[in-house]
Amino acid sequence: MGLEKESLALLRDALERLEDGFAHLPEHEITVDLDRWRPVLLDAATRLQDNFPYQHPLYAGQMLKPPHPVARLAYMLALWINPNNHAYDGGRASSAMEKEAVAAIAHMFGWERHLGHLCGGGTLANMEALWIAGRLQPGKTVVASAQAHYTHQRLTDVLGLPFRVIPCDARAKMDANALEDVLRREEVGTVVATLGTTATGAVDPLPDILALRERYGFRLHVDAAYGGYFILADNLETETRTAFDRLAEADSIVVDPHKHGLQPYGCGCVLFRDPAVGRFYKHDSPYTYFSSADLHLGEISLECSRAGAAAVALWATQRLLPYIRGGEFARSLQDCRSAALALWQKIRCDDDFMTLFPPELDIVVWAPRAASAGDISRRSRALFQAAAGEDLHLAVAAFPRDIVEKTWSIQWDAESVYCLRSCLMKAEHREWLEAIWHRLRQALLGV
Repeated sequence: MGLEKESLALLRDALERLEDGFAHLPEHEITVDLDRWRPVLLDAATRLQDNFPYQHPLYAGQMLKPPHPVARLAYMLALWINPNNHAYDGGRASSAMEKEAVAAIAHMFGWERHLGHLCGGGTLANMEALWIAGRLQPGKTVVASAQAHYTHQRLTDVLGLPFRVIPCDARAKMDANALEDVLRREEVGTVVATLGTTATGAVDPLPDILALRERYGFRLHVDAAYGGYFILADNLETETRTAFDRLAEADSIVVDPHKHGLQPYGCGCVLFRDPAVGRFYKHDSPYTYFSSADLHLGEISLECSRAGAAAVALWATQRLLPYIRGGEFARSLQDCRSAALALWQKIRCDDDFMTLFPPELDIVVWAPRAASAGDISRRSRALFQAAAGEDLHLAVAAFPRDIVEKTWSIQWDAESVYCLRSCLMKAEHREWLEAIWHRLRQALLGV
């Protein structure tokens, strides 16, 4: 499977259209020295061969999803201008496109009124959400589940906020009863709910958490960096669907278009339900913002310089693939989940493997069968290596005893167990399932 190159012809057409907008300017000679550039670029291409084939359906490991060709082309197109969306005057068109693109994401979550912007990724997006939470709930504890992304604990440390971990249930979701135990004892300012954990794709019980908010009055932030786009999918189980249907009641939401939104890195998005939180961002920097009175994105962002190209790419992708239930974009998410369910079913029915729980989104967790945690971990690592020898690329992740022992009856000679984990994030994974399964079985012969 080669790299897609046919679409590059469209880039020249788009560049000529872009050039028309500046035709009135005096000629400006640009030196092109292809003879010097060629060996450097080809050397870079050679170096880039030292990668796993992230773009191929046989890569079924980490959360790496290739950008849509339109996103890739739009990003490259914008680089000829290289706009900076920190200031309106640094990226007039791309700033407007960012506002439209962010509004489309907010609308997907049920918000017509919002404050939000793009940023480098989920880490910075979550940092902004927690920073606002800390300003509104100063000094109060932030809590997240044991399966929430590790950056929440790190970010609260940076922000000087207390942090507490909430245990998970047998399906790696936040345990609502354990959360209430903490709420009774401690002054909690913010609860972080994860809709799509990075390890298992688990969706925290948002309706239960919202019911607790009514009683305890905390702020609710939802980290949907990975899972947020599944709000459009029509093949979620009932409990998961119910959680996504309540997402609009959160105080802030983070989603990463560079995960399931078909965008190049880095493209994260933070959204606030109440636009009044913009008052915390207020600053005055006249040396940067002297030439326009319009609101610029730098006034509602902790980041300074930001690639306007990311906004152009996202805007173009949304034009091609609108965020609508039943649309082409939504169907591609459904295909990812269908592929994960089909792979899980094959693994579940095979005596050589053990599964933890069915995938809630499109992440499958399993392991080669063995009697003890140590043996399972060793066999998982060996199968990971053997599968790579078959050009099937998986991932390995550790899971704590307190989750796994609720499902597996094994000997515990370690406090965690390493399992195999696959993110079936490409719609093509559904068509490639038999090839994936064949290579997995072949790899198992050598373990």
